[in-house]
Amino acid sequence: MDFPYGRLRRWPDVEADNLQAYDATDVLLVECALSLGIEGREIAVIGDEYGAITLALTSAGVDGVRVHQDLTTGRRALVRNAEELGLSGFSSHELDATLLDGARLVLLQLPKALAELEEITDAVARWAARDVVLVAGGRVKHMTIAQNEVLGRGFAEVQAQRAERKSRLVIASRPREVPVTPPFPVVAQHDWLTLVAHGGAFAGAKLDIGTRVLLQVLGLDGSQLSTGAPTRAESMPRSADPADPCCVVNGGEPSPGPIAVDLGCGTGALATSYALAHPESRVIATDRSAAAVASARATVAANGVADRVTVMHDDAGSEIADASADVVLLNPPFHLGSSVHTGAATRLFEAAARILRPGGELFTVFNSSLGYRAELTRLVGATEQVERTPKFTVTRSIRR
Repeated sequence: MDFPYGRLRRWPDVEADNLQAYDATDVLLVECALSLGIEGREIAVIGDEYGAITLALTSAGVDGVRVHQDLTTGRRALVRNAEELGLSGFSSHELDATLLDGARLVLLQLPKALAELEEITDAVARWAARDVVLVAGGRVKHMTIAQNEVLGRGFAEVQAQRAERKSRLVIASRPREVPVTPPFPVVAQHDWLTLVAHGGAFAGAKLDIGTRVLLQVLGLDGSQLSTGAPTRAESMPRSADPADPCCVVNGGEPSPGPIAVDLGCGTGALATSYALAHPESRVIATDRSAAAVASARATVAANGVADRVTVMHDDAGSEIADASADVVLLNPPFHLGSSVHTGAATRLFEAAARILRPGGELFTVFNSSLGYRAELTRLVGATEQVERTPKFTVTRSIRR
């Protein structure tokens, strides 16, 4: 088939010369699906980053394909690319029964995390047709035997295919019986915090080291809950007066208290800890990953702060009103998929600058080797180093 893969864009995700909207694995998955001749309504696609698989199948006349994309940036890119190419006839779903019910062919771009692959494998074996075939693909340099082992826990037959164009397909068939209770989400109890995590959430139900450092620096590690000691951001002023027309979420109502935003919230550790330490505040937790958002919502509920924390599936706080937040907490990623790229962090710095009121505070933790301080000063305002460990740096930026 002659599909114009080169016309696809990653937007609104980061775009750069070394970042493409498709790869050879997408092409191999499409070619495999077309060779099998299965109807579109019996095909589900998982992990289609920017829509290459879904749109190539649709362009070939395969209608009714169902697709799940974890990232909101990918979902928006799929819509934009479909409009650009004049294509329709597919539907988007969460990773649930509506995606997989009756599916006889599932096409999967292999995720990086084994836990995410485990949750996907269980979902396919649990909800798809009993004769389902799962075709998973990835770049050879990122594939491992451990991925085959995870697939083997959900399927009785797993066969790796010969590599082509530096990519490889693995075909799994004959789904096994699944346990009554799904393996995810998982729950872990920390000193002051219960964390809940789905497979695709970064760090799972653990507290990643960077987040732990930021929590300790801000006094949000549970110690102030028993001592009553003030946290570093305790004295911040309110941004939202009840009579002020400023809204926190576009189209929403103003909050009656101080506003804190956890940008790229992951499982919600920062947002939940802040809410526990600041009962007078409203907290917004936002992440572009659907797995992270589901995890954060469960974490917030497990810690009894669901009435004060709003969790949003959003891209870089795009649905949060300008100049509406008093404080932003940020532990930015430094990977885009399997590529090391600082563009994701830059977008979050720009988002923090937009949503913070003048004088508002941004607390950022990052790997010390990345040296973000100059960029934070340029994009947000005066930035000081608050803490530095052998691996991580915490900074405080004041919105100019």
